[in-house]
Amino acid sequence: MKALRRVNACGARIGGVSETVLIVDDHAGFRRFARLLLEAGGLTVVGEVGDGGSAVETVRELAPDLVVLDVLLPDMDGFVVAEQIAADNPRVRVVLTSSREREELRARLERSRARGFIPKAELSAERVIAVAGVRR
Repeated sequence: MKALRRVNACGARIGGVSETVLIVDDHAGFRRFARLLLEAGGLTVVGEVGDGGSAVETVRELAPDLVVLDVLLPDMDGFVVAEQIAADNPRVRVVLTSSREREELRARLERSRARGFIPKAELSAERVIAVAGVRR
C-alpha cells in the first residue's frame, strides 16, 4: 500500500518547532479522523499509511518526528513495527494506539520501545504531545 504524502499547508508550530507526524492505521476513516484531530492541535501530518511494511518504509523516506501507530495491523504486529522504527531511527518517537484496552496490552507496552500508549477513544494532539515528550 502506497503512502499518502499530503503535507499540512499551514505548517503549524509547537514551541517554534514544527512536529511532523505519520499516522499508521489500517482503517482509512480512523486515519482521516486522526489527521483532523492532530492538525487541529498544531501537529503537521506528513503522511498516512495502512500497514506495517509501508510504515517502516515511509518513516525511512519522510523521517517524521512522531509516528502514531496502531497496534493491530494487517501485515505486521504494531509492536514489531515500533521496534523496527526504533532500530532504524531512534530519534523518531512512536506512540502506540489501539481500540483495545491498556490492560490487555500492559506487558507488551512495558517492554516496547514506543514512548507510550493512547487508547483510540482518547486520541488528541495534546495527548500525543504529552506521551511523546514533545518539548514546547
